[in-house]
Parts: sequence; C-alpha cells; structure tokens
Amino acid sequence: MSAEKRLYFPILLIIYLHLLSSRSASSQTISWYLNSSLLNSTAGLSTSWTNRPFSITADSTYGLSYFTPILLSGNDGTKYHFGGFYCNDQSAECLLGIFFAIPDTSSSERKLMDSQLVWSANRDNPVKANATLQLGQDGNLVLLDSDGTLVWSTNTTGKSVSGLKLTDTGNLVLFDKVNRSIWQSFDHPTDALLPGQSLVSGKKLVASVSYVNSSQGLLSLTVLNGSWGTYISSDPPQFYYASSSPDSIYLSFDGQTLTALQEPLTSPAQFMKLRPDGNLRVYQWDVKVLNWEVISVIFIPYGGYCGYPMVCGKYGICTGDGQCSCPPEKNFFRPLDERKRDLGCSQLTSINCNSSQYHSFIELRNTAYFAFELNHELASSILQFEGKKLEDCKRTCLRDCSCKAVVYRDDSDGATSGRCLLLTDVFSLIDEEGTDKRVFLKVQNSSKAQNQSSIISGGKKSRSHIVILGSTLAAFFGIILNITACFVLFKKRTRDSRKAGDFLDLEPILPGMLTRFTYNELKIITEDFSRKLGEGGFGAVYEGTLSNGTKIAVKRLDGLGHVMESFVTEVKIVGGIHHVNLVKLIGFCAEKRERLLIYEHMVNGSLDRWIYNKNQENGLTWHTRQRIITDIAKGLAYLHDECSQKIIHLDIKPQNILLDQNFNAKISDFGMSKLIEKDKSKIETRMRGTRGYLAPEWLNSVITEKVDVYAFGIVVLEVLCGRKNLDSSQANEDIHLLSAFERKSEQQQLMAMVDKNNEDMQMHKEAVTEMMGIAAWCLQVDFTKRPSMSLVVKALEGLVSVETNLDYDFTRLPEVGADSQQGEDTSSSLLPSILS
Repeated sequence: MSAEKRLYFPILLIIYLHLLSSRSASSQTISWYLNSSLLNSTAGLSTSWTNRPFSITADSTYGLSYFTPILLSGNDGTKYHFGGFYCNDQSAECLLGIFFAIPDTSSSERKLMDSQLVWSANRDNPVKANATLQLGQDGNLVLLDSDGTLVWSTNTTGKSVSGLKLTDTGNLVLFDKVNRSIWQSFDHPTDALLPGQSLVSGKKLVASVSYVNSSQGLLSLTVLNGSWGTYISSDPPQFYYASSSPDSIYLSFDGQTLTALQEPLTSPAQFMKLRPDGNLRVYQWDVKVLNWEVISVIFIPYGGYCGYPMVCGKYGICTGDGQCSCPPEKNFFRPLDERKRDLGCSQLTSINCNSSQYHSFIELRNTAYFAFELNHELASSILQFEGKKLEDCKRTCLRDCSCKAVVYRDDSDGATSGRCLLLTDVFSLIDEEGTDKRVFLKVQNSSKAQNQSSIISGGKKSRSHIVILGSTLAAFFGIILNITACFVLFKKRTRDSRKAGDFLDLEPILPGMLTRFTYNELKIITEDFSRKLGEGGFGAVYEGTLSNGTKIAVKRLDGLGHVMESFVTEVKIVGGIHHVNLVKLIGFCAEKRERLLIYEHMVNGSLDRWIYNKNQENGLTWHTRQRIITDIAKGLAYLHDECSQKIIHLDIKPQNILLDQNFNAKISDFGMSKLIEKDKSKIETRMRGTRGYLAPEWLNSVITEKVDVYAFGIVVLEVLCGRKNLDSSQANEDIHLLSAFERKSEQQQLMAMVDKNNEDMQMHKEAVTEMMGIAAWCLQVDFTKRPSMSLVVKALEGLVSVETNLDYDFTRLPEVGADSQQGEDTSSSLLPSILS
C-alpha cells in the first residue's frame, strides 16, 4: 500500500462538490455519507457503507486511483477533507482513511488536484473490495473485511453514540445527542498531525515503513517525562532526537501535550508528518506551483543527515557525503544489496549464544553512534555506564548474549576510564573523523578463526589459555586483595558524603559560590517534593524550607534532550552573577541522574499569573506594572552590559519573570542563555526560545542581545494590554497581538488596547499608551534600530526621549544576508509576525 503516493482525482465526486458549492461557505462542519444524505443518525439507526472502488478517469500524467467516498468536509472552497476507502492501483488491498484534498478551482468540472492521506484506521490490515464500515445500533463503529472478519473498531459500544461526522479540521468524530464527542480520530493519530491536533503522553506518531508501504515502521515520535522525542523501536528504544521546548513555530509544547499549529493562521492547507526517514516535516499547499511543498523541517538530530537511525540500515556506516558502506572486515559483514547500500549490512555468521567462547569484537575507530549522548541523558533502560574501563564494558557485553556492540568514549581528562553504551540492536553508524568515540561490534568467530587476532580487538584467547592464566592470576590477586581490603574500606567511608553516581563536579568552576545539596537533603527540605509551585519546560518547581526557616524553590529538572546543557548553563551563569532583578541561585544538586537547582522563593509566583488574570480584584495597578517593566529592563541591562561577559537570556517571557512579596520583578530560568565575549557582537546558535517571543533575525540563526530587547517589547505589550501575545479567544483579526498593535497604531486607536479588565489601567490610558511607544521601539524588525536595554532603562526613568521615527510595520519580512546561509533551516517563507 502507498501512504505517500499522490492521489489525483480529476473528476472525483463531482456531485459531492456541486452539492457542497451550493451551500454557503461557512465554517460549520459538513457531514456526508455515500448516498449524499446528511448523516446525523439517531439512537437505534444502523448505517453502513460498502467499499466498491470505482475507476477515476485520468490522463497518463496522473495515473489511476480507486476511491469509495463516505464523508466530506470543507469550509472555504479551497481545501477539503474526504473520508473513505482508497485502493491503490487496482490493488485488492484498501485502506479506510482521511485525506487532505485540494480542488482545482480553475476547472469548471471542479476537479481535485492532489490528496494526501493524513489518518488511517487499518494501515497494518488492508481490506478488500466489498469490505464494510458499520455504525451499529450499539454505538460502535466497526470495519469488517469482505469475509466478515473484524479489522478495526472504535470500541464505543454502549456509549450513546448518535452520529458520525468529519469536521472541517479533518477530525472524524462520533457524537451523542447533545453533540458531545464520544470518540475522535484526533485522539488516535497515525503518522500525521493536522493543525489543532495534539499528541499527549502515552500516544505516538509512527512513521510508515517506506514511501511505498504505509504500514507501521520502526520510527516513532512520542511525549515522555516532560519532553518530546523521536526514537527507533528496539528493545529498549533508542532515541535520536529529544527536546523539552517546541523547537518550531509550527508546534506548541507545555511539557505534557505537543500540538500542531498552523502558521500563519491565514495560510493555505497545512499538515505535518513523520516521514519514513525519521524526520518530522511540515507540508503546505503552494498555490503557485500547485503542489505540496515542505516548508519546515522540524528538527535535525545529532550527526545531521547521518543521525537518523536507519539512514544506512543496520550495521551500515554513514559518511558525511551521504554514502553508505559496511564495516571493512569483509569476513564478517556484507551489504544486503550491493546496488542499494542504504539497506544496510548483514553478518555472515550470526551470533550464537551457545558458542559464546567464539565471540569477539571488531573495533571501528573514528566512529560515532546517534544514540550515545542522548540516551545517556535519558537515563533509559539501554545498558550504559559511567566511569568504566573499556575492558570492563567489553566483558559485560561478552557475558550478555543480547548485547551486540559497545560504544565507548574516554573521559575528557585523559583518565583510564570513560563512558560506554551497550547496544542490543545496532542501527546506522556514523563515520566521524576526529571523534573520540569508538565502536566495538560483537562478531561470531568460527573455531578455525581463533588465531586471526590481528583483525580482532578484544578477542578471547583459547579456553585452555584462559584457565592457565586465570589460575596463576587468582593466587596473585588473592594476596593483593588481602593487603588492600582495609584501605578500600577506609576509602569507602570517606566517599559516603559523595556517592559514586554523583559524577558532575562543579566546585572547580564555582568555588565557594554555591551550596551543594544532597538529594536526600532536598527530599526532607521539600517534604518529599509534595508542595508543587509550578511546572515548566524542563521540570517542576517545589517549595521547601531550610533549617533556618528560609523558604526556597527547588527546580527538579526532568525530561530529555538539553537537560544537562540547561543545568550546567544555569549553574555557571546564575551562580556567578548577582543583581537585585535576577532570581538568586542558592545551590544545586547533581547526584546520579538527578539535577536540581535551589533558588530564593518568590511568593507571588510568575508574572503571567497576574497580567492574564481577568479578575479585577487580583489585577495589578498601573504603577505596579510600571515598576515591573522597569525591573525587567534593569535586569536585562545588567546581563547585556555590566557582566564580564555579555549574557543573552534567549527566553524572556512572563512565565520567566518572578515576583516577590512586594511585586518586585526578577528574571529567572537561564537554561537557554548564551555567553558572548565582550569583543564580539554576534553569536550563531540554533533557534531557541518560546514561540511568540522570537525576534525576526532568528531566521538567520545569527543573533545579538537585541533578541532579548525584542522579547522584552512583547512582554511590555502583554503587561499593558493584559493579554497573551497569541490569544485564540480574541477576534480573528486580534489573535496576534502584534498585528492588532500595528493596526491600532495606524488607526490611532492605541487606547483601545489598554487592559480592559482593570479600572486603574483605564484611568491611566494616556500614560499607558506613551509606554507603548517604548514597546514599539523595542519591536523594530531591523534589530539595529532597537535600543539597548541600558537606553530603555533611561527612557523608562525619563532621562532620554523615546525614538519617534519608528516603523510600525511589524510584519515586514527582514532582509536576509549572508548570515542566513548558516544555522538551522527555518524556512525563508516565515514572517516576523509568525515568529512573534
């Protein structure tokens, strides 16, 4: 079956589109079934549809498709969703699915130009002609093959289902008498997400086997432990990408739910799909070339192109130029197909668990593995060790027949120990010249090959040699062990305060600046983490009390991907600076897998709790908001201009502004921050931050501290307007705060934007709109025209005048220079208004 092959329907469903075009182009859901009657069945009414694929006339360019329509949905005449059976190329195998279709509006025949499969009920179990979809009297929707075999079901028996509909967002819904959803396809995704569809913890996207086989493959995307990531299904799974932030304007992520977004909201049809190669791409219909085009590649894993697990198949070695090869020892490996090296390699002799005495290793130097760094961060069930000697790792793998390889890296200090990862499945390897990693592939030697040790690293001696050598060494080590026993016991006692797993030592970096807490101490201080203050992208924050009665906030980092980077960054940056408008870091804990940061407690929580609150009694007065804005500006000015190194925060937003008991504001969460030397003005980095607060120059991936100035401008607007930057509860034209700000400025109606839920703000409208001028100054598309934060502080204090010659066209596309050739692909089609 083909999930990806374009399905062209030149005269498909002419009668359906004719009926649809005769209705007003409203946004209401339109639900159809085969005989063109509106389906809104009542309880007790049984409805069924039979798969009777019919040929669609087509020219040689588009080929033939076979389709049995059931449901149709559309809202503006430019795109439709179809639900029905699809049988590819007269095949006897058919899928029940939902398709994203684009009509040819230039044709009087209302032809369909292209359709994409975005959901399937039976991708792993195709049915034949005359299969039946039935909505039974018991409320269960079932798919039966032509012989009556049950293939798929919604399992909604007895749940008062009254009808079936396909919404204009592409969601197949079973509903009850009051139009309440009982079951929906959005809760059961396959390999695609439509705008507005969410992926929650416990659910996953599974890529197809290939571009010509739509059944489930090995690559998946899921939400887990406060992060989202992609992995290859092995035992245990091996992750190749993970993040605790959205990493794209086409996604939102709150730590529990990953939601697909449509950007801009006025764009043509969009969807995102996890591809068979393991990447998540966003597709959009291009009205100019009349084709589905990739507008965004959501992530690039470690190793780039070579970082995808199956890019060169099992045991295949991927080089930087995209070529695939097998391990050089031809006595042990060969390509599955000489003409298709990307299919991988096979072992000439399979590993036999009953012949473990003949197991040995082939060493591959300058070779990396995609799962090494990331899966150490995950603390997953993959066998992995810290502080181990290479020989220990190899012996462990040799004792476990399920272990197929060892990935090893020496410690950075040149010690005799290092880190190793033991693999139960070996997928694509990465040829990485100059890397400090090595891969040892377990192989099966024949009994005649025992003397071929010249090509084997770590191979065993003959069994008799081992017995003789072992007997001799046993006596010797017996003596040594007796001598050292007391010494070992003594050393063990001195290590009790620092456990073996506590391998991250920051004292040499920050001597005397921070307090190191043990994990057990923090469990007591926080009453076993029972009082949660909040939750963010990298973990939860808990309230605690020190022995002297001081309240603290403990941030317990949790999740995948950049947790270690965030932890070290925050300790190094916040631990070494002190300012009244920066949250004070008191200490940290780095014990085994635990990473915790201990801060001063801010009793009034984060700023977003107060400015988005529509309760008049809990609102902030104008003077309090003035002070908060000034505090944020002073904190940023200190980071940018007064530290030994310029610090760019990169994630300024209300959630990262904390308020003390007197509503003084302090900047927090430095996990994404970057340092710039004083003699440098720019830095190149991957896009990071939060959707809605990203400056336009992120398109180039080369940024300055002015990205913080831009985010500050957004926060100022939110504080003054009492609303979120992206607020779907607003009227369509006002969903984007920047767009509304631009329009109201042109109409000279800025007072209409002042927080309507606060009487004190309404009383000070003129002063509020004057401060909006500072926000506009900070939001200039050309970053060189934005003020420094030190200048902003002076403007807020009335020491300098606000620039008046400002460009209020906040949606103008910024100029893209040479810098745009570097960094991640964020698509040149993105507008500043999309980033923020």
